[in-house]
Amino acid sequence: MKQKINVRLVQIAVLGVLATLVAMTLIYYTLFQKQVREDLSTNAQILRDAGVFKKGNSIREDLYIAQDELRITWIDSDGKVLYDNDANADMLANHADRPEFKAAIDKGKGECVRKSDTMKMNTFYYALRLQDGTVLRVATEARSIFSVFLTSTPIILLILLGIIFLCVILARFLTRQLLQPIENMAENMEDTTRTPTYKELIPFVQTVRAQHENILMAAKVRQDFTANVSHELKTPLAAISGYAELIENHMVDAKQETEFAREIQQNANRLLSLINDIIRLSELDNSDGNVMNYEQLDLDEVARDCLKGLQVSADKRNVRLYYEGESCELRADRSMMSELVENLCQNAIRYNNEGGEVHLQVKKENGMPVLVVEDNGIGIPKDQQERVFERFYRVDKSRSKQTGGTGLGLAIVKHIVELHDARISLDSEPGRGTTIRVEF
Repeated sequence: MKQKINVRLVQIAVLGVLATLVAMTLIYYTLFQKQVREDLSTNAQILRDAGVFKKGNSIREDLYIAQDELRITWIDSDGKVLYDNDANADMLANHADRPEFKAAIDKGKGECVRKSDTMKMNTFYYALRLQDGTVLRVATEARSIFSVFLTSTPIILLILLGIIFLCVILARFLTRQLLQPIENMAENMEDTTRTPTYKELIPFVQTVRAQHENILMAAKVRQDFTANVSHELKTPLAAISGYAELIENHMVDAKQETEFAREIQQNANRLLSLINDIIRLSELDNSDGNVMNYEQLDLDEVARDCLKGLQVSADKRNVRLYYEGESCELRADRSMMSELVENLCQNAIRYNNEGGEVHLQVKKENGMPVLVVEDNGIGIPKDQQERVFERFYRVDKSRSKQTGGTGLGLAIVKHIVELHDARISLDSEPGRGTTIRVEF
């Protein structure tokens, strides 16, 4: 980055110098041309007022020898050269076709600039019509702009080299001064008390700090998740291994074998449920909107179908299911919506009391679909309500394991809600039950 800034500063300086030199040369040459034309006009008027150039007068050959930089030509009205201080007039061609001569005959004066083939010198002409109809023309040579550039090239190069050298030194100093606060901020990014020197960096630093905190939080969540998974998998495996070892060594009678076999099956089923939930949670963690099968569906229809499948589970725990709903269409993933309703209702059944009730409701509020699951079960204490959506968190650990809960149901629900840009809220009181609302 430093090198790029240095190079850009030098490039800008060089371009600025070149642009300035070109502009100044053009301005100087324009003023120079104007001055040359004015001088030629003045000389022509002085020569006219001298009264020397009149028909019948004899022009002395040495009269204007001093005018070595000024060429004087006296031309008759028909274009014939009467006098030229730089050449034999009789040897010169007719000047009737010269632009400055034509302009002088028509308008009283005329001027013209003829460029040389070598691009080194330009000849400026100024013609003035006299009272007797003849034309007095004066001319001088001057450097062309190309020649001016060529002449000044060594000076330009020296100036450029000097400025480049100066710019390299200044660029290094300015770059160091510019980047120092950024480097200091990068080295102390975790120090939230530090404020960026440049106010333009404040949003960037805030974003980086937020991302850093999210990364640390995600790392902690993964670490906790790994530890919890190990613990949750170890418990049923240890039970299965223990019961199997007792049966293998014939340390139990036939009646106990049947009971131990039932325990092995329950633990195996719990282990299978746990693995399935872990796999499902991993899929949701790595999924995004592009892999979801969105379709237009009726939430009322999905809820009714889920409730039918949960009736057996409710009957086993002597819990009554009630449903109230209306047609609510939304664009969502059908399988995820079924999973959402099933997990919420299964939790309401699992953490309910004998003879309890679960009410499932689908309705519209302000034109938006709302799913409500309400039970009159054990409830959740206030200090634990914010943690129920964490992975493996259980309000009543003993009941959860007895009923086959994995502690991942509400974590899966939270992921599904987030993937559908919905909002979930919980209202609960110990001993009176829990109400969970999902607003789409």
